[in-house]
Amino acid sequence: MAELALYRKYRPKKFKDVLGQDHVVLALEATIKNKSVSHAYLFAGSRGTGKTSVARIFAEELKVSPEDITEIDAASNRGIDEIRALREAVHTLPFHSPYKVYIIDEAHMLTKEAFNALLKTLEEPPAHVIFILATTELDRVLDTVISRCQVFAFKKPSQAILKKVLSDIAKAEGYTLEAPAAELVALLSDGSFRDAEGTLQKVIATTSGKKINLENVELVTGAPKGKLLNDVLGSIEEGLLEKGLVAVRRAGAENLDMAVFLKLLIERVRVVLLLRFAKGMEKELEEEFAEEDFEFLKGIALNKSSRVRSETLRKLLDALGETGYAAVPSLPLELALIGLLEEDK
Repeated sequence: MAELALYRKYRPKKFKDVLGQDHVVLALEATIKNKSVSHAYLFAGSRGTGKTSVARIFAEELKVSPEDITEIDAASNRGIDEIRALREAVHTLPFHSPYKVYIIDEAHMLTKEAFNALLKTLEEPPAHVIFILATTELDRVLDTVISRCQVFAFKKPSQAILKKVLSDIAKAEGYTLEAPAAELVALLSDGSFRDAEGTLQKVIATTSGKKINLENVELVTGAPKGKLLNDVLGSIEEGLLEKGLVAVRRAGAENLDMAVFLKLLIERVRVVLLLRFAKGMEKELEEEFAEEDFEFLKGIALNKSSRVRSETLRKLLDALGETGYAAVPSLPLELALIGLLEEDK
C-alpha cells in the first residue's frame, strides 16, 4: 500500500488542531454552542489554508455522520445538470444525523448557469441541509451567492506557525528538521500547509539519515544556494553592479525560479534591517540561517555606511510584483539592481 501523504496523515481532526485560523474556529464553535447554525457558509482563502479540513470538522462537531456528508469538487462537477441533481438530493432526509452537509470545493469553478440554479436552494434550503462552499477565488463567486452565505476569510499561516507544524511532523516521523531547513520550506510554501507538508515529504524521501539540513532542502526544491543570494546582496552592499548582474545571470542559467530567488533575497534584506533596528531579535533570527550566512548578514547590518537600506527592500518588493508578467523573468531584479546602484553614484 502506498504511503499516506503527510498532508492527509496530519490533517487537523478537531478544532483544537487547526492553526492560524482562530477567528474562524471561535466563530464556528460559538455558532454550535449557541445553536445558531446557518444554512450556508462560504470559506474563502488561498490554497492549503485548511478550508475543507475546517468544513469537515464543523460537520463532525454538529454530529453529522460520514454518510450524511457529501463532498463535491466543483472543478469537475461544474455544470447545471450536476446542480439540478443536487437540488433533488437535498430533499431526502439524513440517514443518522440532524443535518445533511454538502461541501462544495472550488466553488468558483461552477458555471454561471449552475450558480443560478443553486441560488434558490441556497436561499431556502430544507431545514436539515447545510451548505459549505470553499473557494480560492472569492471574486469569481456571484455576489448573489455571497449574499446568501456567512463568509469566513481564511488567512495564510505565518512563517512561525508553518515552521512549528513542519518541525512537529518531522519529529513525529522520526526526523530532526534543522531550523534553517524549516525556514526555507516554510518560505517556499507561500503560506500553504499542504505545499509545506508536500515539500517536507519529498525531502524526507530523499534524505539519508534522520537529520534534515538546509542542503537537503536546497537539493530537493531547487532553491538557490545561500552563496548565490549573498553574491547579489553583497553586490548591493559593495556598490558593484556588474557583480550583481553576473550573479543574477548565473541564477537564470541554473533555471532557478526568479520569483523564489527574489523572495529569498527579500527575506535576507529584511533580516539585515531587523538586525540593525531591532537588536533584541538577533538570537531568534540567528536560528533561521546557517552560521556562515548569518555572520554575513550581521556584518552588513553593523555597517553604518551600508547601502542596504529600507529603499533596497522597497525596490526588491516592486521587482517581485513585476516578475510574474515580465517578458524576461530576471529583468525586474536586474532593473532593481541598476536603479539601486546607479542612484548611489
